[in-house]
Amino acid sequence: MKSLIKILVIAVVLVAVSCKKDTAPNYQFMPNMYESVGYETYGEAAFPDGVEAQLPAQGSIPRGYVPFDIENSTAGYELAKTTLKSPLDSMQVDLERGKVLYDIYCGICHGNKGDGQGMLVKREKILGIPSYADVGRAINEGSVYHTIYYGKNAMGSYANQLNEEERWQVVSYVLKLKVDLEK
Repeated sequence: MKSLIKILVIAVVLVAVSCKKDTAPNYQFMPNMYESVGYETYGEAAFPDGVEAQLPAQGSIPRGYVPFDIENSTAGYELAKTTLKSPLDSMQVDLERGKVLYDIYCGICHGNKGDGQGMLVKREKILGIPSYADVGRAINEGSVYHTIYYGKNAMGSYANQLNEEERWQVVSYVLKLKVDLEK
């Protein structure tokens, strides 16, 4: 009986070892999963009937994106200055959060107090940043939002760094700084 078990074990081992062949690759049961074809995201369709499944539907808006209807021009800046109002009511304005965002994105140039004396100005890397309280500097929430969205002069756009609600929080904090500087 023991010899029969030994013979069966040896036979099973030989059968298992004999199935492995190093000169030829083993079978792949789902080769498309192992060696898939790479497609470009916005490339030509890879389907035989020409269905363009990779392209978004024409006129669609990406999730989380809110279109800004005012153009990037001087006329758009003036339009924003006269017509654009904050959608946040007094309960939604969070000046602490606005301060944190302002310190991260704006304070390096404009200064933490809005006086135009940020670290880059003090080190003379950027020149000509005016204070929010300068005479003749009539800024309001529409003009500040437009400037954050598109940028102005040497300042770039922060539309990619701040979402819409965060931009309005920063606008509220900038207007608070302006009031504090004018006192």
